[in-house]
Amino acid sequence: MIEALGTLNLAVALHLLAQIGAAIRVLARPDKPPAVRAGWLVLIFSVPVAGVVLYLLVGETRLNFRIAQRQRKTLAALPPPRARHRFDPPPEAWRAAFARAASVNGYAISHACAPRLLVPAQDQIAALIEDIEAASDSVHIISYIWLDDPVGRALAEALIRAAKRGVEVCLLVDGLGARTFLRAPHWQAMRAAGVQTSVAFPFHWALFKLATSRIDLRNHRKLAVIDARIAYIGSRNIAAPEFKIKARFAPWTDILLRLEGPIVAQHAHIFATDWMTHTGRALEAEPDTPETQVTPSPTAALGAPAICFASGPMLDARAIPDVFDAAIGAARDSLTLTTPYFVPGEGLDAALRAAARRGVVVRLIVPRRNDSRFVALASRSYYPALIAAGVQIYEHGPGILHAKTLLADDHALILGSANLDRRSYELNYEACVLMSDPALARDLAAAQDGWLEHSVRIDSDSLAQWSLARRLANNLVSILAPVL
Repeated sequence: MIEALGTLNLAVALHLLAQIGAAIRVLARPDKPPAVRAGWLVLIFSVPVAGVVLYLLVGETRLNFRIAQRQRKTLAALPPPRARHRFDPPPEAWRAAFARAASVNGYAISHACAPRLLVPAQDQIAALIEDIEAASDSVHIISYIWLDDPVGRALAEALIRAAKRGVEVCLLVDGLGARTFLRAPHWQAMRAAGVQTSVAFPFHWALFKLATSRIDLRNHRKLAVIDARIAYIGSRNIAAPEFKIKARFAPWTDILLRLEGPIVAQHAHIFATDWMTHTGRALEAEPDTPETQVTPSPTAALGAPAICFASGPMLDARAIPDVFDAAIGAARDSLTLTTPYFVPGEGLDAALRAAARRGVVVRLIVPRRNDSRFVALASRSYYPALIAAGVQIYEHGPGILHAKTLLADDHALILGSANLDRRSYELNYEACVLMSDPALARDLAAAQDGWLEHSVRIDSDSLAQWSLARRLANNLVSILAPVL
């Protein structure tokens, strides 16, 4: 009995030392804001054993050494595109947002020509395939998820046809998001046809990799560059809206933006850096470095001020929240945001409330049902303060509204792959574009109004109907929001 008690005391002492060591590590890290530190400290000391283990596994952004080394070499070897001519600047109120976006990757404010917002799901893939069929030099694509469904197979077949006629086709998919497609016949068929394929953050040997890096760092970008002349960016994965791996949350509603003009050089640079980082190989057809060498089609108009910003581990962990914060702060009349995962953190939460209090009409559209239970609970913990400040919150359904958009003052917008949560801020590789274009803004406003027609407004009366258990669950999970 005494021996067993001594063993127990030793185990307790060792566990306490492990907790103290993990806590010191949390407090000593220079890259963690106070809320994240507090969240991890609560988890470490309130959940025996598991809290320490979770921090060791996912508490720090540890990039695989080989990938980190390649990324550093790639960024040094591929300077950002140069703009040879001055373009019309964005409106004065928005220059801070553009300047912060410019600081992320060193890109200059550029111009986007012939913008085309693709809203219906069938139009998105149809337009992409049409441009692939017309490609003469190169097709470069990044996708987080690629499913072996009718959409995934149709796009794969278009890439096979392009490769067979001599087009340089390079495809980069994420090892987790595309894991089922990597075993599908069409993946092998693409490689056999000459499509150059690569996998970002392969997911095999996951337990072994835990010892050296985080396995939940993902390339979440959705990007395509065709003939260094046309670019696509948005929230759309290569999957049908029925999204068979999470069919009970279907349909998934996405958005895609097609662009031409000098801005395409920035998209090409994002692809090239990812490709070289994960393959160690340079592209055969290097992207044109000067933006002015990437010209639009003869029918394209002059264009509108635009800039890309691509974030990720080792790049700029504050890029997403800072650019969104600057955009929210610049809004004077109206602001509408859509995101499937809303755990904004203190900064963006405060910015939204401040915008509403200064008279901006602020609307937030999120899914009614979320495929992440914890994110849904954490999201709703923000509702009371936002609604009290005057923010209008809408829950969209059925399905998942997966589009990530910001529209302000009928001219400025952000589109891309980034959600408003810590995963997009710090853990995922994301790509977005910031633009000032009244015509494109009208198209986005029409899309957002369409989503609102299928949404239910959550107001103070709705909150009053929440049970005590529901409020407690929301607020309990919100304590861990910084580490979600």
